[in-house]
Amino acid sequence: MTAPANAPRIMIVEDEALVALMVEDLLTDFGCQISGSFGAVEEALAYLSDAATPPALDGAVLDVNIGGTMVFPVAERLRAAGIPFVFATGYGALPRKGFEDVVVLNKPIDPVLLEDAVKGFGKAA
Repeated sequence: MTAPANAPRIMIVEDEALVALMVEDLLTDFGCQISGSFGAVEEALAYLSDAATPPALDGAVLDVNIGGTMVFPVAERLRAAGIPFVFATGYGALPRKGFEDVVVLNKPIDPVLLEDAVKGFGKAA
């Protein structure tokens, strides 16, 4: 299924390949475009920092713990750019203050809750 040209562009940061593929498939089913999928915090930060071609994003789905590195620097960069995001975590509660306003999806991710969350990103899904 090809996403329409005005489909929300979503970035995924998730270190578990199968989970990332599942999220990509769900988002595509919801009518979103995958702008980028990254398995490391450094890769996601580099993508967001590319001055030559800054990414066009409407939102992001961020796993909290990426290979032992917390994703909060990516969240802070997205927040500074005004790009909405949600967290996905197996922790239940976030291990860091300052993100109380961000939707937290518990793993395994409920597709209905993910779809509801991305409807708030830029263009409605």
